[in-house]
Amino acid sequence: MSERNKPSRRVSSARRHFLKAGLVGAGAAGLWGLVPAGLRNRAWAAGSDAPEKSEVKIGFIPLTDCASVVIASVLGFDKKYGIKITPSKEASWASVRDKLVNGGLDASHVLYGLIYGLQLGVSGQKKDMAILMGLNHNGQAITLANHFKDKGVTDGAGLKKLIDSEKRNYSFAQTFPTGTHAMWLYYWLGANGISPLRDVKTLVVPPPQMVANMRVGNMDGYCVGEPWNARAIADKIGFTALTTQEIWQDHPEKMLGTTLEFVHKYPNTARAMVMAVLDASKYIDDMRNRRKVAAIIADKAYVNTDVNIIEGRLLGEYDNGIGKQWKDKNYMKFYNDGYVNFPFLSDGMWFSTQHKRWGLLKEHPDYATVAKQINQIDLYSQAAAQVKVPLPKNPMRPAKMLDGVIWDGNDPKGYADSFKIKA
Repeated sequence: MSERNKPSRRVSSARRHFLKAGLVGAGAAGLWGLVPAGLRNRAWAAGSDAPEKSEVKIGFIPLTDCASVVIASVLGFDKKYGIKITPSKEASWASVRDKLVNGGLDASHVLYGLIYGLQLGVSGQKKDMAILMGLNHNGQAITLANHFKDKGVTDGAGLKKLIDSEKRNYSFAQTFPTGTHAMWLYYWLGANGISPLRDVKTLVVPPPQMVANMRVGNMDGYCVGEPWNARAIADKIGFTALTTQEIWQDHPEKMLGTTLEFVHKYPNTARAMVMAVLDASKYIDDMRNRRKVAAIIADKAYVNTDVNIIEGRLLGEYDNGIGKQWKDKNYMKFYNDGYVNFPFLSDGMWFSTQHKRWGLLKEHPDYATVAKQINQIDLYSQAAAQVKVPLPKNPMRPAKMLDGVIWDGNDPKGYADSFKIKA
């Protein structure tokens, strides 16, 4: 087996360990003592466990991976747990940030790194934040403009040669400075010997505006979630150079985030939200339901694009726009036997290491302590036990990146400092 294929085997093994170690229902109470004894086998919807708020506004950005929040509302999974979820369509991640901090949203479909950046004061106003659960793994991509194809550039190595040989201003867009798309783009560029801080210019563009901006020549490429990579191919303005699951198989992506203040004030409501979204996540990961899901979220109220633009990659059917078609087993996943949804500490720590790598953080934080403050493992475990979702034995998980570097969370300072290309 080639070195390229070994990461898949390693991560798949980690996931098998997760499933083997997982415990279902109230029996999971033994994990780290996280789930209180005496949890009743019922929804948190009555008596002292009733949600403190009966209606919650959850923000989302028009992306395919908003699906679990939308489906929880549209198909009524929220009602089972005594709440009504109102999805709130937001224009940008900056808007999501501001409304979370100021209380305009109760929670949101949100970038992992945005939440960590707020906690550490590098995403905006410093605020104690909380991640309730993961919403999806995989399913983002890096799109390059068609003019690269005309020069024979279709991958990172080719891009590096072109940048070295043809000096001009190259511009690449991501969706938020501390967010996942910025980190995937920077990691890919760095792995190919390109500094995202010195060799190219990076722009911040809201996801739904990516295609329009590339069409008028405002950037040479971008990293964003679906369906805006597939849209570029359909509109014949760009092609997929890399999917983010090629950077990190089963990487964390969007999270259900809120403020720590909300969790402390409305703990039962927070658990109810998690349980409703877990039920929706299970529904979406049944492939028989995915065409229906695509049809629902394509509506103008949500993603607002043609259903076929969403459907293909949601089904794992990929076309990179330059002649390659494949069935990707690492397509966008929303549940995957609970592996997607557990807020692994090492995942959050990774984003902080990258924030330090690229100079967003000037000093090393206490990586593990910050992750334990933000990732609400206790609350998630209580909710998961109620809806019979397995839990892992270990809140850390290993990963091997496309450049062969191993991340396991054991030495975050050393890891952050180890990269040749950095700030």
